[in-house]
Amino acid sequence: MKNSELLSKTLGLIGPLDKSAASKARERQDMLTKPQGSLGKLEEISIQLAGIQYNPIPRIREKALIVMAGDHGIIEEKFHNWPQEVTGQMVLNFLHGGAAINVLSRHVGARVVVVDMGIASPLPSHPGLISRKIAPGTANMAAEPAMSRAQAIQAIEAGIEVVNNEVGNGVDLLATGDMGIGNTSPSAAICSVMTGKSVPEVTGRGTGLNDLQLNRKIEAIQKAILLNRPDPRDPVDILAKVGGFEIGGLAGVILGAAAAKVAVVIDGFISGAAALIAAGLCPQVREYLFAGHLSVEPGHKIMLDHLGLTPLLCLDMRLGEGTGAALAMGIIEGSLKILSEMATFSEASVSEKR
Repeated sequence: MKNSELLSKTLGLIGPLDKSAASKARERQDMLTKPQGSLGKLEEISIQLAGIQYNPIPRIREKALIVMAGDHGIIEEKFHNWPQEVTGQMVLNFLHGGAAINVLSRHVGARVVVVDMGIASPLPSHPGLISRKIAPGTANMAAEPAMSRAQAIQAIEAGIEVVNNEVGNGVDLLATGDMGIGNTSPSAAICSVMTGKSVPEVTGRGTGLNDLQLNRKIEAIQKAILLNRPDPRDPVDILAKVGGFEIGGLAGVILGAAAAKVAVVIDGFISGAAALIAAGLCPQVREYLFAGHLSVEPGHKIMLDHLGLTPLLCLDMRLGEGTGAALAMGIIEGSLKILSEMATFSEASVSEKR
C-alpha cells in the first residue's frame, strides 16, 4: 500500500490516548457530588476527552462541523428520487444558512465549514465555500472504478489539509457532515466490503426509495463490488473503486483530527463509511471518535458495531449533513461542564457515601 507523504506523515502522528489524564479525570468524576457513575455515559465522554486532549480537565473553546460535498456516477443507474443538481443547490443553502445543519449548528455554537470535494454542477463563487474539487463527480462504480487510486489519496489528503487549517485556527472539537445525491450507495458498498456483511444487509432506502428502487440499488452495488473487486485489506483501494470524494475527504478529516489530538463526532451512514476507511488505515483512530447518533439506515449500526462505537443519540434520523453530530456536540460539551464546574463533596461540604 503506497501512500503519499502527507497521508503517511499524518498516520505516523496518531498515537494512543493519555491514560494519566484520563485517570485523573475519572478520579475527579468520582469526587463530584453524585453517586459514582450515576451520570453514566456523560462521565465516560469527559474521561475519553481528557485522554484525547492530554488534559485532565479538557476544554472546548471552538467547535466546527465540516460538511463535505460530492456527486456520484452511480446516479446513472436511475434508481434515485432526487436529481443530481440538488447537491449543488443544497450546498448553496448551507452557505446561505438555511439548512437543518445550519440551524442545529447555530443551536450548539458550532461553525459550519463547507467543502466542495466533487460537485458536478458549477457553483457561483462564495467566500464561505472551500473548493477542493477532485473532479465533477465520481465515475459510475457499477461500470468502472469510482476514481483512481491517486484521486482517492488526493481526497483523503484534502480532508487532512482542511482539518489542519481548522485546528490551526483553534478548533478543539470537530464534527463531520456530508452532502451528495447518491452517496448512500458507495457508503453501503464500503460497509459491505469492510465488514463482510452482504449488500442487502447494509443497504437502506436512502431518501425514501420504494421496493423496486431499493432492489435496483442493491443490484447496482453488488455489480460494482463484483466488477471492481475492491481489496478488503486496502482501504485506499476500497475508496477508489466504490467510494466517493466526500467520503475520502471525511476520512482525511478524521485522520487529521486524531493526529492533532482533536476529538471527532461522526454523523450518520456516510460519515460512518469515512470512519471505516480511516480506521482501516489506522485502527487507533477509533479512540478519537464519538458516534453522534444512530441512523435508520440499516448499515449504520453494522458500521458502529465494527468500529466499537456506541451512538449518543437515537432519534430515527436519516438526513445526513451532520445533523446528528451537531446535536451530540451539545451533549459532549455538557459532559465537560459537569467535570469542570460541578463541586466535589469536600468543596460543597456534602457527606460522602459510608
